[in-house]
Amino acid sequence: MTALIHRAAPVRDAPALARLAGLMRARETLAARFEETWQQLARRHGTAALEPWAQGALALVEVNAGAGALLAFWRAGVELSGQLSPAVLGEIGHAAAALCREAGGRATVAALDGFVAIAPRLAGEGERALWWRALLTLARAAPDCVEDVAAQARRLVLPGHVAEFEGFVAAGLKAAGRDRARRRAFFALEDPLALGLLARIGAGPGFAELESELRRVLAALWGTAPQLQPVPPAGEGTPRRVNIAGPVLRLPDIFPSVQGEAARHLYRAAALHAGAHLHFGNPRFPVRRFRPVQIALAGLIEDARIEALAIARYPGLRRLWAPYHVASAEDGPTLAALLARLARGLFDPGYSDPDALVGKAQALFAAAGTRLDDPAISLDIGTRLANDIGQRRLRFDARGHVVEPAYRDDGLGLWDFSDIDPEVSDEVQLLVEAARMERREGADGPPDATPAPAPAGRARPQPSGATGAVIATYPEWDAQAGIERADWTSVRAMLPAPADPRPLLRALEAAAPARQRIARLVKAAKVGRAARLKRQWEGHDLDLDAVIEAAIARRTGEMPDLRVFRSTALTQRDLAVLVLVDMSQSTRQRLAGGASVLDVEKLAVAMLGEALAALGDAFALLAFASNGRDDVRLCEVKGFAVPYDTAALARLAGLSSGLSTRLGAGLRHAGAEIARVRAFRKLILVLTDGEPSDIDTPAQDLVQDARRVVLQLRAQGIDTSGITLDPAGVGCGPAIFGKANAMPVRRIEDLPQRLSELYFRLARR
Repeated sequence: MTALIHRAAPVRDAPALARLAGLMRARETLAARFEETWQQLARRHGTAALEPWAQGALALVEVNAGAGALLAFWRAGVELSGQLSPAVLGEIGHAAAALCREAGGRATVAALDGFVAIAPRLAGEGERALWWRALLTLARAAPDCVEDVAAQARRLVLPGHVAEFEGFVAAGLKAAGRDRARRRAFFALEDPLALGLLARIGAGPGFAELESELRRVLAALWGTAPQLQPVPPAGEGTPRRVNIAGPVLRLPDIFPSVQGEAARHLYRAAALHAGAHLHFGNPRFPVRRFRPVQIALAGLIEDARIEALAIARYPGLRRLWAPYHVASAEDGPTLAALLARLARGLFDPGYSDPDALVGKAQALFAAAGTRLDDPAISLDIGTRLANDIGQRRLRFDARGHVVEPAYRDDGLGLWDFSDIDPEVSDEVQLLVEAARMERREGADGPPDATPAPAPAGRARPQPSGATGAVIATYPEWDAQAGIERADWTSVRAMLPAPADPRPLLRALEAAAPARQRIARLVKAAKVGRAARLKRQWEGHDLDLDAVIEAAIARRTGEMPDLRVFRSTALTQRDLAVLVLVDMSQSTRQRLAGGASVLDVEKLAVAMLGEALAALGDAFALLAFASNGRDDVRLCEVKGFAVPYDTAALARLAGLSSGLSTRLGAGLRHAGAEIARVRAFRKLILVLTDGEPSDIDTPAQDLVQDARRVVLQLRAQGIDTSGITLDPAGVGCGPAIFGKANAMPVRRIEDLPQRLSELYFRLARR
């Protein structure tokens, strides 16, 4: 038997330790490990001090945590005995037992192992309690996710930022709701929102905090402040570089792991570099037959060119950018390291590098000093350097290429990708994917190549905090090129901002007659799967079974049943409806009565939703607006699985006007949502106040794209119709939805009635 049994006297005054020893005596698989653990702890703390530790172990025994949890607890005790007292270890045991009651033994093992990994980062009792409290909250709501979270402890809990872990858990539970698959993806760090929140832990300040400061600095130096947009954090290891999209500067929402004044300095350096591109002319070089290494080197020279012009005007910019140029020959023999040294050599003429290519680049750039105003020198010098690299057989990794140093943009804004030779298109695509900032869930590459600068919409800048996480990417029709560009638009989930629903309720009460008429129209719509009715007095066909039985009755002298016909009828409703509401800037327009266009849209949707909810039809409501192809914002007011109640009405009341109308992307997402619903008939109703438009694409292209989406949805069996607020009667509604499925509304006040009439017209087909 173990030595512990022969030394029972030292534990006679420690009942918990004595009881624990007795229990382990009967479990041969645990006895030896318990003896070893007990001896190590006793040597460090003394036997008398181990009573709280034993009480923690007994708590795990009492909840049947299993051998794995006990072994994990003992392992934690040994590894942390130099940092934590037996009393604290006992508290950990009780916390682990509470977690086990909710999530089971495997989750408890993962939590204990995770705690060991992060214990040195936890400052005091409060932060230790926070770890276990957050896990217990998660266990009560989603026990199947505890193991995933505990396994990511090192990434989720950073020194000095432990409180943000609890916020991460709360955000995940709120975002996923009752969707178990989304919840598992979030806590396994496979969800874009989770990756975004993870990147924010320990980082900052970010774009939201610095946006106004950056605008002021850009305006002060370059005379005008370009539009700034944030790009949400992406997956681990994804390049974080600024992107120039036409007149828009897209900056990372945060720079991961860059804190305090360093983050402020990096944002300022990045914004002023990108602003210099716009100020000194951002050329659109045609790609044609250029190889990725030529594109990268031409971009490197162009960066040096615009910085030289900027420093000539504002010499202090050299002090801003110089700290990032630290590349040296000690960085290794790779081409990526050589390109970073080239960047340093062009920025600092006094830098001397052992590689002759750096000296040649410096000489060529210095010789072009009188032509710095001409962007063509970037193509010229870049091509010559690329030829030298090709002759030296240096391998350029297009997929892994990242522009250095970190403050410089990704370089894609310099290029026109519409004219590209098929022989090099695949290679160039690798370079484009390497530079993209966003990542679609489950995909290797992000959907963000740079769009052409064709401002055609009426978007207005919104605060960065309004930008949500990317939830999907969709293709879009490029009318000029005659192709559908895959993963071209990014849809972001916007959290609804509930408002007081009482004004909307009062408007509903004031429109009682219209409400009653709408309810009657909706109820009268015969929408459902046709059912066969047998043994009918009349019908379109004979019921053979009834005919045979009638013939037998006549032969036997009985009175036959004359109900020998068969017919079909709609006996039950089987319908799903999704209403897509345009909340772009133009819906802010005020009517004579003081209400806005959006207010009338809300009233119309509220009336229709009230009628659909009363009949039990599957019903969802989405609102959308856009701010460029990478920022199509979808706000879920009511999902198919959510009841139409006061909370949904408050979300509807909280919708606000802003930005533009990228209708095709909104329709694609609406189609994806309703396609998951099981229903015989599916309808998408669109309420919009005008033509599609956005800041980066001509309006006519967006009209053609929306038309294609409508045809694609129709091919899937999803009816799509639109009500356009078109007082002049010259809008593009018929061109998008077809004449039969478009209803222009001349008087905006008539919208509620017209919406129900269109629904009735569609539903009775």
